[in-house]
Amino acid sequence: MATAAPRPDSERADQPDKVRPDGCENRCIVTIGASAGGVDALKRLVRDLSPDIPAALLVVQHVGPTSYLGDILGRAANMPVANASNGMKVKNGHIFVAPPGAHLLLHHDHMLLRRGPRENLARPAIDPLFRSAACSFGGSVIGVVLTGSLSDGTAGLHAIKMCGGVSVVQDPGDAAVPDMPLSALQNVEIDHCVPLSEMAGLLHRLASEIAGPTPEIPSGIRLEAAIAAQEHSTMELTEGQLGAPSTFVCPECHGPLWEIEDGPITRYRCHTGHAFGADVLMQAQADDAEQALWSLLRAHQQRAELAKRTAKRQAARERHSLASQMAARAAEYEADAKLIEEIIHRRTP
Repeated sequence: MATAAPRPDSERADQPDKVRPDGCENRCIVTIGASAGGVDALKRLVRDLSPDIPAALLVVQHVGPTSYLGDILGRAANMPVANASNGMKVKNGHIFVAPPGAHLLLHHDHMLLRRGPRENLARPAIDPLFRSAACSFGGSVIGVVLTGSLSDGTAGLHAIKMCGGVSVVQDPGDAAVPDMPLSALQNVEIDHCVPLSEMAGLLHRLASEIAGPTPEIPSGIRLEAAIAAQEHSTMELTEGQLGAPSTFVCPECHGPLWEIEDGPITRYRCHTGHAFGADVLMQAQADDAEQALWSLLRAHQQRAELAKRTAKRQAARERHSLASQMAARAAEYEADAKLIEEIIHRRTP
């Protein structure tokens, strides 16, 4: 099977580029991630943003196969809003929205859309955008985590900080769903934690300031940006490049998972590239367990029904001993089904 020729370094998402677009010296890239409750939060934020903000804003909201987020934000914002497209250049005073089904990534002054492996059960996911921005723009990046469940955005915000950028989270007490801001606060050195009512003014002030220096981009961040951009397969990695083998399997493809110690954050990534925070992995495991319980319940209910019908047929043929055996089996299967049903109900919030 032929392999694609590698992209030139000038087109690779994992290659750091310390030349800022349009020669800007300020913090000219704002990356924003949101999940549950995010549509309302984003509408409020873009409504308050001044159109003269000296930065481009890139938004990832967890969405399904169809999304009208770009149109929704376009009606609320005082500046141009566009659905991101492959090769589109970033522009100050513009908002770019990740479309469904693709990770939104940054390289130099333009955007990449890639159907790379899902991260935290999502595509588009927040972490890939944040990592790619950190790789290309380092100290020129402001990362923002808004309302949402679980922990997408935490690892990406950590990458932004590692590369010299600024971290901002919505005050969890102000968030419709506080999990994502809380996760970031617990695991990342956060520079600013503010309610939405103060967010637009803060972002304008930060974007107007001179960007800090960009340190050497850690190889792990470059590597994971390349995986999201489908420029590098984790199957090509040697042990230790990202993490150590774990005893867990990927809930997406059921391959083995590597355990990655990312500062205070423990994460997991499989050989095909699916990535999970520990809490997302536990949630996926819980979903798998619940699905298995429902399948087991259905199987026991069907076995009980089949045994009862068999018992009735044998009784009609006056095979009373066999009918009695089948009736006893039916009772056992029904008891097992009842036990499984009780376990399912105990798991229901």
